[in-house]
Amino acid sequence: MDKIVVLDAGSQYTHLISNRIRRLGVYTEIHDLSTPLQDFWDEEVKGIVLSGGPHSVYEENPPWVDAGVFEKEVPVLGICYGLQLMVKQLGGEVRPAGSAGACNREFGKAHLKVQDYGGLLNGLGEEEVVWVSHGDTATKLPEGFRVLGSTEDCYTAAITDGRKYFGLQFHPEVTHTENGMKIIDNYLEAVGCGREWTSDRYLEEVRDEVIRGLGDNDVLALVSGGVDSTTMATMLGEIVRENRLPNKVYAVHIDNGFMRKGESELVERALKGYGIDVTVFDKSDYFFSRLEGVVDPEEKRRIIGDSFMMVQNEIIPALEKKYGTSINRDKLLIAQGTIYPDRIESGSTEHSDKIKTHHNRSPLVVEFLEQGKIIEPLQWFYKDEVRALGRELGLPGEISERHPFPGPGGAIRVLNVRQEETVPPELGGRLGGVGLDGYKATGLPIRSVGVQGDNRSYTRVCLLQGEKDWEALEGLSTKITNEFADINRVVYLLRPDAAEGARTIEDSYTTRERLDLWKEADQITMNHLREHDLLGKIAQCPTVLIPVDFNGSGKETVVLRPVETDNFMTVSFSKIDWNIVSELAGRLFELPGVGAVLWDVTHKPPGTTEWE
Repeated sequence: MDKIVVLDAGSQYTHLISNRIRRLGVYTEIHDLSTPLQDFWDEEVKGIVLSGGPHSVYEENPPWVDAGVFEKEVPVLGICYGLQLMVKQLGGEVRPAGSAGACNREFGKAHLKVQDYGGLLNGLGEEEVVWVSHGDTATKLPEGFRVLGSTEDCYTAAITDGRKYFGLQFHPEVTHTENGMKIIDNYLEAVGCGREWTSDRYLEEVRDEVIRGLGDNDVLALVSGGVDSTTMATMLGEIVRENRLPNKVYAVHIDNGFMRKGESELVERALKGYGIDVTVFDKSDYFFSRLEGVVDPEEKRRIIGDSFMMVQNEIIPALEKKYGTSINRDKLLIAQGTIYPDRIESGSTEHSDKIKTHHNRSPLVVEFLEQGKIIEPLQWFYKDEVRALGRELGLPGEISERHPFPGPGGAIRVLNVRQEETVPPELGGRLGGVGLDGYKATGLPIRSVGVQGDNRSYTRVCLLQGEKDWEALEGLSTKITNEFADINRVVYLLRPDAAEGARTIEDSYTTRERLDLWKEADQITMNHLREHDLLGKIAQCPTVLIPVDFNGSGKETVVLRPVETDNFMTVSFSKIDWNIVSELAGRLFELPGVGAVLWDVTHKPPGTTEWE
């Protein structure tokens, strides 16, 4: 069977490239970028894709590709770092943003102006929306190359040699590149390979892999009630039944105290109504005690993930009593609803950067994985694929289309500080130089997690005050985060009318009191979106509580982060009717303890969906 080989340089999107090509009917294999050609080359390879990654070709010992790749008579497509690598290895030049001849950094939405279709861009318009995430630029192309398209900040956004080399500085594999699949399809046309791969074959492979992984072990399935873990538990149950396997699957929901208001009760009713006999355990006291005095977001995530593993020995006796059985702890697997974005953001490949440690990739989880104690049936799936599988398994829409909710729950949506943090004086002074068009821009004394050029960032947040204009806010947000490396997120003030003197509220930790305030705010937000039938348009809406006080109120600030996406590898912030936004902000502003309400106007990249 003809195939495309994807060489991984550590991009957040490498597996997504493979996924997109397979969806177009072509089999793919992923190998590390530095894999010797002889280890993956055979006559079935019809094309090679070089992925993006967090590195720079001019740094010391960057990931490099076997030079033999460029000696084979197959079309090569370089994406982001892959383009830069191809340019460098074929005799061109690559430079960092801000240096002589280089373009500006680019993150998020950009507009590609097509100059030459060159086969790769066939069927596109003269201007296309594309998604970018890079800080380096090809400043001199190798001999024989020409430019196919440019963005405002990058002249060499699409290139080719007219024969077998293609390069894209943007990401066609992400859904926010509006005609990305058409571009990938054009590449496959240039490759000329047969399209014999089907999604049924893929699912068959996954099921076979799960059966091999089960062995003769029983399974403790951790079910949060979200689409990933519920689909995972349902799939496991179906595999066991259909194949008449002896394995037993025990569905468990652990209430860590960080769930939404009334969430654990709702999950128990919903899952039992669907036929999943879930057992709920309240371990909130334990989780709160473990997070006492913890501020750093990575430490919070690691502690929460480890805690899920550590409570299993406490819940097994209760399961034995409930089911009147004896559970062999040495023959028990833990099943998680881990999906691919969780893994790649946790830095699961050789060249990838850790953006944030997902709770299902904490140190103890990794240790259990290495010991073969964990099974993850959905580890190669994306969110949209999990939803489709859930529908195929017969899950009701209230589960398969449910908004995702992070495993650490509200603990990562309630930000902590140990002592007052001040904004560097130069931050506010520099912002005026980007052309604010009547908006007032100030830095906030708090940091958030972002992803820029496939790298983790943990930097400042910029607050905008001014006219209610989504397009102006989007353009300004992109301009600020592209120009300033120490800002990865931009927010807009909804309430009060003006905000001055931002300062952090000292010694703010993960406490029941703060979580209760967050739960009230989150419930108001979700009910408001439901009332206005917006849960279909908005893929997820984190409600974030930050310990920032404006105008000396002594109260905390709520940030709303509604996003639109299908797989969460990239997201765009939601632009909904201003009347609905204002009404929601007013409701939240009435909560005791809330002194301000902000709207996150940052795409991903550069800002992650969650703040921590």
